[in-house]
Amino acid sequence: MSPQPTTPPPRPVPGPQPVHEAVICVAAPALAVSDSHGQLLGRGLDGFYQDGRRVLARCQLRLAGAAPIPVQGGLLSAGRARFVAVARTAADLGPDPAVTVERLRSAVGTERITLRNTGPRGVRIPVELALGTDLAELTAVAAGRPGPDLPAGVCDSGLRWSGAEACARVTASPAPDSAIASAGVLRWELVVPPGASRTIELSVGLEATGQKAVTRIPGQRPEHAPVPWSTAEIVCDDARVGTLLRTSLDDLRSLLLCDPGRPSDVHVAAGVPWRLGLAPADALWAARMLLPLGTRLAAGTLRTLARRQDPGTGRIPGLLRHAGPHLPPTCSGVEATLLFVTVLAEARLWGLPEREAEPLLPAAERCLHWLYATVIAADDGYLPDPAPGGPPRCEVQAHAHRAALHGAELLDAYGRPGADGWRERAAELRRRFTADFWLEDRWGGRPAAALGPGRRPLPHLGSAAAHLLDTGLLGGGHLAAGLLDKAQTEQLARLLGAPDLDSGWGLRTLSTRAPGHNPFGHRGGTVRVHETALAVSGLAAAGYEKVASALMHGVLDAAEAFGYRLPEMYAGEQRGADRTPAPHPTAGRPAAVAAAGAVHLLAALAGVRPDAPERMVVARPMTSAPMGAVQFTGLRVAEEPFSVRITRLGMAMIEEAAPGLQLGA
Repeated sequence: MSPQPTTPPPRPVPGPQPVHEAVICVAAPALAVSDSHGQLLGRGLDGFYQDGRRVLARCQLRLAGAAPIPVQGGLLSAGRARFVAVARTAADLGPDPAVTVERLRSAVGTERITLRNTGPRGVRIPVELALGTDLAELTAVAAGRPGPDLPAGVCDSGLRWSGAEACARVTASPAPDSAIASAGVLRWELVVPPGASRTIELSVGLEATGQKAVTRIPGQRPEHAPVPWSTAEIVCDDARVGTLLRTSLDDLRSLLLCDPGRPSDVHVAAGVPWRLGLAPADALWAARMLLPLGTRLAAGTLRTLARRQDPGTGRIPGLLRHAGPHLPPTCSGVEATLLFVTVLAEARLWGLPEREAEPLLPAAERCLHWLYATVIAADDGYLPDPAPGGPPRCEVQAHAHRAALHGAELLDAYGRPGADGWRERAAELRRRFTADFWLEDRWGGRPAAALGPGRRPLPHLGSAAAHLLDTGLLGGGHLAAGLLDKAQTEQLARLLGAPDLDSGWGLRTLSTRAPGHNPFGHRGGTVRVHETALAVSGLAAAGYEKVASALMHGVLDAAEAFGYRLPEMYAGEQRGADRTPAPHPTAGRPAAVAAAGAVHLLAALAGVRPDAPERMVVARPMTSAPMGAVQFTGLRVAEEPFSVRITRLGMAMIEEAAPGLQLGA
């Protein structure tokens, strides 16, 4: 153990700040970030944040003029962290330190610093906290552009800093014996008897100044709204499965936000630190993957996005994002607009009440209108991304095909016209896709990543191809037909199980055989959990359980290495006996799609497919039972508790279900 620096380090070079080694507490839209020693040094992303602004950048503890020696630091839960250190004092009679220091930190802006004296004699300890802030916005700090330190002023029992739009305040209990505003220092002289402890409590807060608003992140913490999913549990032969589920749900809980105008409508933020706000595509993916735990998150997310939908075009907003070395940026709004239809249709099948589903139908119809108008304008039968002018991408056609079939189901369910037309368009897309996107070769063929100018297929394969297996849930517990036939699905299963795509810890976003492969590339070789989860569920449903099982075990092993808090992505290096998965230095963690992807991955073990309006459910578990015996409790079907047990022989037994719910074949 080496002592920590006690002087502020040089300003970081502008650019995305690494977060892979940081201890991050989250209670969106608040968070606290530090290294594992617990000191806030004002370096990188260090600090307490509220409403998208850094409230406190530095909080350096010194005892008798020296920093305590760090011993351990980490999360207690998604929103709380604990740091332990020791200090050398006059109470030490030998080599063992008598004074321990514990810091309990909460994302919402509190910290308890406790000094414990285990020695036989009392000790007087001068305690000093050096505090400071820049009141910079989170987006600027995360990009390596912090602001200048602000001068402090003494107030009440602490210090205060004022900026143009907000002020920060730190109060302490007990009040400090002295406060030096020019140095930003609070001081105490604590007497700690033998066997006793003394505690200093800090409260960090943000206040608006003048007429300007403080909030930079859309959405508020739903203080009084219940968590919008059930308390699900998994008991499994592999104990790691239950730990992964609990941690993932804890991460998702920490990312919950509500629409300021409609506090009952809850959704999840995309992740920390880059996107601590509403990202429509990520929010919809998370809501969809949590449907086995109830429809409340889906309902709140859909209503929130319906209010943000462009009423003229029907498109849901979204930003451009990097798409790897071979394709231009993609637009998350295209994905969100198509996902909206799917989430509504599947939420209805899981039990979203008609009184909540039907008012959302006009928004879904506007999404379908946008899809129709955009494909017609493209004049080649494919949906471009971004639209207009972007290339037709493989996974986007899968989203469009699924949305067409789900749209047809919704229109039929509510007696609206047009369902047959959407089924015909889906069938035509299947015919076109086989002709244009499937590349035959002597190894069995592969799907193209996209079509370039002149319908020239781009052959570079990556985890995005897993979306072809995500065909969608229809009525009667059936899965929709996809864009691939049986032989092509079998070939894709072989490709996904090959070592150029399967890193051993999940699917790479770009094959190692492709030019430009980079294991740390956002879309050029990293592993993204939610796409591997889609591959697992799709492969299991199609009967390719050997590949699905290998991918599932790989993600579970990676989760263990990351303390079960899966990042949005990690390096796609090849697994080896002497390696652990390498974190991506700027990957968000926690991330909504990664945490929800873990839930979706585990749900594939049971293969539950409901049709709540018809009061029936199908359970198609993985017959190979890759995790041994599994018992799921606390699931929700038709708004009622649902529990299922999977034996080691891969047989499903329903142990709890809504009255009148029939088990389908």
